[in-house]
Amino acid sequence: MREQTRVLFVCTANICRSPTAHGVFRALAEREDMAHLIEVDSAGTHAYHEGSGVDHRAQATASKRGIDLSDLVARRVSAEDLDAFDYVLVMDQENFMDLGELCDERHREKIQLFMDFAPDVRTREVPDPYSGGSAGFERAFDLIEAAAQGLLEDIRRRHC
Repeated sequence: MREQTRVLFVCTANICRSPTAHGVFRALAEREDMAHLIEVDSAGTHAYHEGSGVDHRAQATASKRGIDLSDLVARRVSAEDLDAFDYVLVMDQENFMDLGELCDERHREKIQLFMDFAPDVRTREVPDPYSGGSAGFERAFDLIEAAAQGLLEDIRRRHC
């Protein structure tokens, strides 16, 4: 039996974007009957909110769209994560640079911008909605949803 494909989503604090991606992708994999083939996790480049739940605004946005994030807890990404995961998907260039400093050369190819899996969308980053209003959380969710579909297709094509 083939090992699971391991996917890690990374943002700055692991309370808005990366846990939303975690929840959206987990639900998509379940809906497509691929959950048994994929392990999903999320983490942050900084430990600002380590041990905290997902931001209430991100939870509310996800809940309105049928996604439950209540079981997710913020944690900081580790060097061991870069070894363990097949895909390390960051939300923006700053996250990309932060992880580049954490990893050695052999893991650099694993780190990708999550939005690269949504080539029809005209942005390469998921903007951080933390300091804004509900529209920012809705926009982030829309972008994450688009990239999640492309990621699942990539995994299906390359690993299944």
